[in-house]
Amino acid sequence: MRTVPSIRIRKANEAPVNPKGDYALYWVIAFRRPQWNFSLQRAVEWATELKKPLVVFEALRSGYPWACDRLHQFILDGMADNAQRFEKSPVLYYPYVEPGHDEDKGLLAALAKKACVVITDDYPAFFIPRMLMAASKKLAVLVEAIDSNGLLPLRAADKIHPTAYAFRRFLQRQLPTYLSDKPKDNPLKGVKLPPLNALPNGITTKWPAVSSALLRGEPKALADIPIDHDVGVVERRGGPREADRVMKGFVEKRLPLYPENRNHPDEEGASGLSPYLHFGHISVHEVFHCIAEKEVWSLEDLSQKATGGRSGWWGMSEAAEAFLDELITWRELGYNMTWQSDAYDRYESLPDWALKTLADHKKDKRPYVYTLDQFETAQTHDDLWNAAQTELLLEGRIHNYLRMLWGKKILEWTASPKDALEVMMQLNNKYALDGRDPNSYSGIMWVLGRYDRPWGPERRIFGKVRYMSSQNTARKVRVREYLEKYKP
Repeated sequence: MRTVPSIRIRKANEAPVNPKGDYALYWVIAFRRPQWNFSLQRAVEWATELKKPLVVFEALRSGYPWACDRLHQFILDGMADNAQRFEKSPVLYYPYVEPGHDEDKGLLAALAKKACVVITDDYPAFFIPRMLMAASKKLAVLVEAIDSNGLLPLRAADKIHPTAYAFRRFLQRQLPTYLSDKPKDNPLKGVKLPPLNALPNGITTKWPAVSSALLRGEPKALADIPIDHDVGVVERRGGPREADRVMKGFVEKRLPLYPENRNHPDEEGASGLSPYLHFGHISVHEVFHCIAEKEVWSLEDLSQKATGGRSGWWGMSEAAEAFLDELITWRELGYNMTWQSDAYDRYESLPDWALKTLADHKKDKRPYVYTLDQFETAQTHDDLWNAAQTELLLEGRIHNYLRMLWGKKILEWTASPKDALEVMMQLNNKYALDGRDPNSYSGIMWVLGRYDRPWGPERRIFGKVRYMSSQNTARKVRVREYLEKYKP
């Protein structure tokens, strides 16, 4: 019996199911969690229907763009969590970390050759769509890609929405249809599947599962992998277990003060969930469920009017609605763009008005022009900008409000808007734990005018693109302790 909504299931190839295979295979590439996961739920459905064992294959390549200790360790933290959680489940968990470039070549094909069907994650950004499309074409068994990205299924929107307001109105009309179609909190609960004690020796000998040293986070083990070791591991740990702790701490302690504190760098007002959402260690469905329980909320509390307003529609507290606008409207706005356009990270994808006004002011004299190296090492004249970049270097994040300023100043201090985009992409994707994500691409492109409107007065360099200054920011929000903490 199908429990995953059909709108979330996409055939990635035209190959048939192989009922004579040894197992159903779930190839984990984006939703790295054993709970609230439509992909795992769909894999369980197939294994149950076919009366076959289920293999959960979670892989980590060494040659992905910006591969480094920081990103690898965050994912490895999750693998360690998943290994523990799957140990007593009715599935065989096979975590694989590529020890060298292209050493995983042939592994997926070898696993799929023994599989009845392959289930994987339908993630719409970074290198994943290209990888999935190329791999699926080569496999002789059906590959299904499952959308477990957001509350709104990707394919529920048939066009790209140009603003948060337009998308919010669309959400308010369409989301009630899908809110009750949530993934199971534990897709393996009560499930009985035939056991599979081990994969064929030919597979595990050539491609051994991840070492216990890597799962323990031993620096020497990580140092042997050919990735960027200059981008170091941060204090923040990854994984579903830590994601759950962060979520509950936010909902219980900081959510009530979210509207008051979220924009102040001196306060811990933000949720801290974006890296866990990006790496699939937690589901937006689970976060929403936790908030709804806290608010004692039900579907009947929804407003019947889809006005596009930022508050009042959910029928929750002011704090909850403010956070849900970030978690759902703004986050899923980025997904709305990335699944429908390959140009989501290209300068030419900006709105026409933004392209025109930036072109009109392309030759304006810049007060400062910094190199990528100067930006990267926080060597500008601006103490607040340097502090934001230092936070990125040390912790893999920038405070939400200051990330907007960070981008606006890069636009002001580079030779052209295209150069600014390249600098923002490079720094964010290299250092940020939540970089390379539809939501982070939205934030970067917002700096240049996407999802915004023309602003007056027309200014040098910016034209009609929204302007921000460090001086005004420091007057609006509390940054004294932040500046002290993140001195370059």
